[in-house]
Amino acid sequence: MEGGSGAFSYTPASGSIDKSRVLDVKPLRTLTPVFPSNPQGPPFACSPPFGPYPPGFAPFYPFSPQQGGGPEPNQAPQTPAVPLRSFRAPQPSSHENGTGGASPSDPPKRAGRRPAVRTTPTPKRVKKGPDDFLLPIPNDSVVLGITEAQKEDGDRSTVLSVLMRFEALRRKVSQLEDVKDAQHNGKSKSAHLKASAILMSNNIRTNSKKRTGHVPGVEIGDIFFFRMEMCLVGLHGQPMAGIDYMIVRSDREDEPLATSIVSSGNYDNAADDTDVLIYSGHGGSSNKNKEASDQKLVRGNLALERSLQKGNEVRVIRGLKDANGPATKVYIYDGLYTIQESWVEKAKTGCNIFKYKIVRMSGQPSAFSIWKSVAEWKESVSSRVGLILPDLTSAAETIPVSLVNDVDGERGPTCFTYLASVRYSKSFKLSDQPSLGCNCRNACQSSDDNCACMIKNGGHSPYIGNGVLVSRKPLVYECGPTCPCIANCKNRVSQTGLKVHLEVFKTKDRGWGLRSWDPIRAGTFICVYAGEATNKAIDGEEGYSDDYVFDTTRVYDSFRWNCEPGFVEEDLNDTNEEYDIPYPLVISAKNVGNVARFMNHSCEPNTFWQPVVYENNGEAYLNVAFFAMRHISPMTELTYDYGTPHTDVPGGSNGQVRKKCLCGSTRCKGYFV
Repeated sequence: MEGGSGAFSYTPASGSIDKSRVLDVKPLRTLTPVFPSNPQGPPFACSPPFGPYPPGFAPFYPFSPQQGGGPEPNQAPQTPAVPLRSFRAPQPSSHENGTGGASPSDPPKRAGRRPAVRTTPTPKRVKKGPDDFLLPIPNDSVVLGITEAQKEDGDRSTVLSVLMRFEALRRKVSQLEDVKDAQHNGKSKSAHLKASAILMSNNIRTNSKKRTGHVPGVEIGDIFFFRMEMCLVGLHGQPMAGIDYMIVRSDREDEPLATSIVSSGNYDNAADDTDVLIYSGHGGSSNKNKEASDQKLVRGNLALERSLQKGNEVRVIRGLKDANGPATKVYIYDGLYTIQESWVEKAKTGCNIFKYKIVRMSGQPSAFSIWKSVAEWKESVSSRVGLILPDLTSAAETIPVSLVNDVDGERGPTCFTYLASVRYSKSFKLSDQPSLGCNCRNACQSSDDNCACMIKNGGHSPYIGNGVLVSRKPLVYECGPTCPCIANCKNRVSQTGLKVHLEVFKTKDRGWGLRSWDPIRAGTFICVYAGEATNKAIDGEEGYSDDYVFDTTRVYDSFRWNCEPGFVEEDLNDTNEEYDIPYPLVISAKNVGNVARFMNHSCEPNTFWQPVVYENNGEAYLNVAFFAMRHISPMTELTYDYGTPHTDVPGGSNGQVRKKCLCGSTRCKGYFV
């Protein structure tokens, strides 16, 4: 059981606790390993922290052995995360907490080794077993884009790159695992553990050096959907435990200092003061194999006590329920805290547990408090400051979209008619032949060789759970209204309305904008660009030079979003991210449109558009769908790249002029057209 429930409780009055039991302890280095008395038991593996290791054993996950000498003074050792675990019995298929299942340190199964190369290998379609999706990849971090300096100390671009590469790999592994489940009725191993194992083994990570205080490139308010994401960017180095720490050298002895904690409690139980956290210590829990016991002042608990004495900063990550997945959590980095008090109290089991009062340092951007505000708005939308309309869509969307202005006195945007989908001026046909959908009677499956929609998508579903897009494609083929598959078939994502709670709000200097109350996972569908659609090749451009137009023939900045070739088995067409629009499409949202008309331009956007086509009564219809490029925190403005006309000259094209860009990005070009 990981430490820190995150529950808020009453802090005992000063002087009412006997803290001698907390402070009168022996340092970690005096503790000795206990060996089993049973001579028939499994042998223990005893090896130095940096190797060599006995056959069949590897460095402690997720840390790799350090090259050269031991750790420097005031620096965390790179192996293991918990020093006392230098002696342990082999446990090939269980987590450290004894819950069973595949360990994150277990290497992924591979289809066979080949020598490392310095160029990206060409993906090859080969026949494999259901568990052999992973391919050997080059163990060369420089070729893969992470330098030695960036591994130790990253920056914002490096952190975002690592997270995007992890998420791209996780999505691809999830897609392949879905195929395995459908074909073999097998239980998938966690895709995020496979993805993190591949990246860790190839040194695709950053901020590998443990430290107190902020982590370079990680910003307050950043969100994560897996513990391993935090490990990859150095925010929290424990894939299971709630307390992370480092060993520092002092005049008397080596001692642990806490670097970060993960509070796994729910904000529903939080106190009114979002800047104070009462954190429970680690250990002493009861389970079916062990009775509850008093918590001991060792490891993470001792590190928190030492941090109380030293007064060092501790990073706090709060784990909250994911509204889009009740069984999952989303983690938010809430900034730096200091430990102000500790005591011992009785738990419901009658055993003693440690409690720590942790207070947020002043002068930091808001993070967790934003989540608390959103929760209140969802309970009562009228509590939203600056609310103009609770739902500007007039129930056209299944999820209401608020209209808010807490900046000035403007009462709303220019009048328009809300339209949730695209209105076509005439039928669009991809070819002279009728467009045919699938004949599936249930949900479409990637493993079904007879599903016409899956065949058009290269044999795999373009989406995984919760409607997350796996990869950018030249064209995504969805099941249409006349396909006989069930209504909630996961291949209808862009046609089923909004998935997150959005808000149209007045910005300080860019007019109206769009943001979400909910956290958004990378690849999540956000909305389509609705309006009046016209085939540009037939009808020309006249009348579409307004500020609410989307033109598929514009030039858009290229970026890499898909899983990199060589990480897993994938078709060659999965690596092609160039769009293949069957006809030039222009959509005007000036008079009729949806929330997409309020999305502002950014030179470093957090969403992208993907062409999606579906069949209806023998004719094919094209949509422009927006998806999250990376994880997006609540109340973060949603933006995309407006692109530029092909004839990008001063004065623009067709009367369009350059406009000053106010996106605020470090990569801002200074203008957009």
